[in-house]
Amino acid sequence: MVSDLRPLSLGELLDRSFFLYRKNFMLFVGIVALPNLVLLAFQLAGVVLQTERGGLLGPIISVLWLLGTAVVSLGATAASQGATVIAVSQVHLGRPASIAGAFAGIKGRILYLALIMIGYWIGVGIGFALLIVPGIILALMWALTIPVAVLEDKGLRDSVSRSAELTKGHRGRVFVIYLLFLVLLYAVYVAWEIPIFIAIGIMSRGHTIATTPLWTQTAFPLGSFLSQCLAGPLMTIGLSLLYYDERVRKEAFDLQHMMANLDNAQGATVPAVST
Repeated sequence: MVSDLRPLSLGELLDRSFFLYRKNFMLFVGIVALPNLVLLAFQLAGVVLQTERGGLLGPIISVLWLLGTAVVSLGATAASQGATVIAVSQVHLGRPASIAGAFAGIKGRILYLALIMIGYWIGVGIGFALLIVPGIILALMWALTIPVAVLEDKGLRDSVSRSAELTKGHRGRVFVIYLLFLVLLYAVYVAWEIPIFIAIGIMSRGHTIATTPLWTQTAFPLGSFLSQCLAGPLMTIGLSLLYYDERVRKEAFDLQHMMANLDNAQGATVPAVST
């Protein structure tokens, strides 16, 4: 069933975000879990390497591992967010949605999305370096960069420009979405981290760091993985729905008409939209 075409209030937007998440829980968790499993495996392999390193190779391995972790993390983030945007769009438009279909929608574009994310983070980071406030403003302006890049197949410059256009006049809503879902995400992280810290403190009594049990070094990556799978999709779901809502508000976006166009689009895996 296609969603209501009328503009949504902030409360309705948040409610629909949680509704889609609950109704399609396995879909969204599965999308986030698959690429993050690769990251988790890489992190656990790094823990093993750290326990076995020695001599002059230790620092080299550590640096290479940190760089590799950053690259794998970026790829996992790009893949999970891009596929989640596809899944939200399919569900929101009343089309069949699956984990395989979501990843098929970004096939060959993970590097492209990762580069867009790097450009976005650099821009926002420079803004934060300029007394923080400019960074917050840019983060709100460019909040829809990834949905635009995925659904409209635009590059970095066009995506951030399009996002700024769509969020104009409603950036307070973006701020609330960011605040709510970031607080929720970190609450889930803390819920895992507190027991881990307590266990580490108990196990470390009377021991040196070198004799700390190996499981304490794997606990944080595992907790981070579970937290990301459970709470990570919500931010992307909320921003993806905001993208559609802003198009309805500002462009009289007709979802039924778009579905008809999608059905006629040759080989359309991604629900691309016209601008």
